[in-house]
Amino acid sequence: MRSRVLLIIAIFALIAPAFVDAQDWIFRVRGISVQPNESSDAIGDTGTEVAVGSKSTVEVDLTYMFSSNLGLEVIAATTPHDLTASGGALGGANLGEVKVLPPTFTLQYYLAPDSSICPYIGAGLNFTLFYSYDLSGDLAGLGVTDIDFDNSFGLAGNVGLNINLNEKWLLNADAKYIQIGTTADIQTADGTLAEVDVDINPWVFGLGVGFRF
Repeated sequence: MRSRVLLIIAIFALIAPAFVDAQDWIFRVRGISVQPNESSDAIGDTGTEVAVGSKSTVEVDLTYMFSSNLGLEVIAATTPHDLTASGGALGGANLGEVKVLPPTFTLQYYLAPDSSICPYIGAGLNFTLFYSYDLSGDLAGLGVTDIDFDNSFGLAGNVGLNINLNEKWLLNADAKYIQIGTTADIQTADGTLAEVDVDINPWVFGLGVGFRF
């Protein structure tokens, strides 16, 4: 957990200089649930597909308001996801765990900025970094030595709601759909055993609190 928090802080330290002239910021902390909507190719000729587990964590986000209606949000969170085999010859096998870091930039339009209840809609771009894969004993027993994951670029869309408690503080509910896909390169001592395309495409649901400054 400590390493995840430090990683999130480092991301914001890098992007903050781009917003030094901002006059209106919103900083939010949300508890999120990441719900993959995955599909994948079969692993070789086994007839087995890859299933990606759901995960909950804490997310932080920062929004620069260009006007009372238009803002640019960037989110940062990192989650470990369990991988399991679905169906086919390997069905039920543990395929290990991989961590993902998916910073997402979303341009948002706020429909009622002067109201105590302000819905918004948004669209943007996502970059996802896959890192720190942990090989499972099930795969190690089959001679697999590692799995390499390609990083991902994709689109993102979201809807949300701010409940303004006063001029500074707000409550927030947010839902995002993010395009995330990767190619998993399954390695053995003799080289690449198989390449498997996996679309993760998660829904991300969040509830949190925000502060304007």
